[in-house]
Amino acid sequence: MKRKLIALSIAGALALGTGAALQAHPEGDGKGHRMHKRMMMHGFGLKHVTKELDLTPQQEAQVKPVLEAAKPQLRAIHEEAMQKSRAIIESSIAQIRPVLTPEQQAKLDKLRAAQEKMREAMREMHEAKAD
Repeated sequence: MKRKLIALSIAGALALGTGAALQAHPEGDGKGHRMHKRMMMHGFGLKHVTKELDLTPQQEAQVKPVLEAAKPQLRAIHEEAMQKSRAIIESSIAQIRPVLTPEQQAKLDKLRAAQEKMREAMREMHEAKAD
């Protein structure tokens, strides 16, 4: 029974903790931490960098092409990391699932469905903001 409880805990953590793991950030001083958090929340955009760093118009003109060039690379890295994360989670859940009771499997299914709904809602929110 203890083994099943541990397996369920691991499955729940995997199912619900993906986003947190991918968005983890290094510890550091308060200002760097806040800037990193804002960039993660608002994107790696010129407006945010300009505001956070108090760039002059001349600096902004020099920084803009660098940030624009980085965007597709960052998107590709993010997408690759998400795909790899999902594959690891799916593999882990496939290994854990046989250990669970039917009731635990049903609960795991509900947790995963709720996570998928949340992921879809977040995607829709980001798309709406982009429009």
